[in-house]
Amino acid sequence: MIVTGPLSSGRQAPGQPKLPTPPTGWPIGSYNTYEEAQRAVDYLADNDFAVRDVTIVGVDLMLVERVIGRLSWGRVLGTGAASGAWFGLFVGLLLSMFSNAQGMALAPILIGLVVGIGFGVAFAAVSYASTRGRRDFSSSSQLVAGRYDVLCQPRNAEQGRDLLAKLNMGTQG
Repeated sequence: MIVTGPLSSGRQAPGQPKLPTPPTGWPIGSYNTYEEAQRAVDYLADNDFAVRDVTIVGVDLMLVERVIGRLSWGRVLGTGAASGAWFGLFVGLLLSMFSNAQGMALAPILIGLVVGIGFGVAFAAVSYASTRGRRDFSSSSQLVAGRYDVLCQPRNAEQGRDLLAKLNMGTQG
């Protein structure tokens, strides 16, 4: 499994292990938030440091589930209908593009939309009914760390530590 940032492509970097392995290197900084650790590595990069030797490690991982709201039959069925409508519209558009009628045929789009809404509502109802009230809320989950350590390979660790000390003191020169 390759964990990537929000803007990364998910491709494996050359020379990186293919299997999950513990990180190596010496700690050169420790931060309370990922944003601070990212800022530190960005500072290293801006100062021509060999950032290829750097790793950000999340320590003390936690799964945080934030409750978004209460579920009700109306909300469940409405969400199922909307989800089914999007899928049905997509299928209908595909079918209309390959139909024999001139231009875009409207019938496959409408049929796909109606059938999609029906299936979306049915699947949402069955899914919600199967919980029998044990989970009447919606939530979002996020994996976060208690702290973020910046590690560096020993050959450049001292230089990295010195640069991050300058950053922490506020002198950038």
